[in-house]
Amino acid sequence: MTDRILVVGAGAIGGVTAAHLTRAGHDVTTLDANVEHSALLVSPGLILEERSGNTSTTPIRAVTDVSQLDGPFDFALITVKSLAIRAAITPLVDRDLVDTYVSLGNGLVQDVVESIVGRDRLVVGLVEWGATNVAPGHLRQTTEAPMVVGELSGELTERLQRLQTVLSSVTAQSKVSSAIGGHVWSKLLLNSTFSGLGAAGGCLYREIVADPTGREVALRLWTEGYDIAIALGMELSEVFGTLPTELVVRGQGPWPDPEKALDRLMTRAGATKASMLQDLEHARKTEVDVINGGIVEAAERIGLKAPLNAELTRIIHEYENGLTQPTKESFGRLMEVYHNDNNP
Repeated sequence: MTDRILVVGAGAIGGVTAAHLTRAGHDVTTLDANVEHSALLVSPGLILEERSGNTSTTPIRAVTDVSQLDGPFDFALITVKSLAIRAAITPLVDRDLVDTYVSLGNGLVQDVVESIVGRDRLVVGLVEWGATNVAPGHLRQTTEAPMVVGELSGELTERLQRLQTVLSSVTAQSKVSSAIGGHVWSKLLLNSTFSGLGAAGGCLYREIVADPTGREVALRLWTEGYDIAIALGMELSEVFGTLPTELVVRGQGPWPDPEKALDRLMTRAGATKASMLQDLEHARKTEVDVINGGIVEAAERIGLKAPLNAELTRIIHEYENGLTQPTKESFGRLMEVYHNDNNP
């Protein structure tokens, strides 16, 4: 019997996921409050610019309100922004429409989902590939990479194996993990460093590292997050084929090996436009509080500090409040914080 899939949030990640699953013959419905976007998914269909260079159009079953759903669903893939999670999934829980909820958002959002749905109904996952909103009903997939899912208990359950089979229709690199917390933190290192700096600088990932100051602050920011993850006991995993340890820097440069690893990472992730930058461009609140702010809070819980992540969180909040605009000059501001913190 085919699993029924509900994709909660049909933006860049959710929309691309729904298109791949629909084309593979899965029973898929999207739930997204954007009326114009959802109507276009139904007819003429989602326009998707793919990594292959091809552009496809895929009609997708889409609704804008929970009352339009004909559950139950086996899996709900949660791809909405962190600020919308509670409003999006509470009605689903109240109506008992979903068996298993799969948290696929950026940052440290699984605790929020667990508080609503309960531990037994939650699978934690992450999406390493990237996508961009081009226009209503029109998305672009910018990178190819795995989707990883795991039980909080670390067990290899029957539902996890079914979910991997479903997600293999989105990417052949779909996999399960017995240490999903480490995968979440590895993805968090990528997002906190490059989505954070991309939003701060108003640029693509590759444009961060093309800037000398951006390049150095990226390595410093990565190292700060890495040290906190290790202090928390996380078993970190590869990101785009790069081990997190390869981007760690100590003391003053040059750092030939981390620099090489950074360039290698950009060959696969460099075309990505930060989701937080896309939010700023559309005058929306970002997820900085569960990405860079999430690292700050995690550090504080174990008696550490994360000054670069804290300053980057402040910078993005300034942009959200209209006080300033994204600029690469923010890279220099972050480096000033680094030097002040290390030369008191």
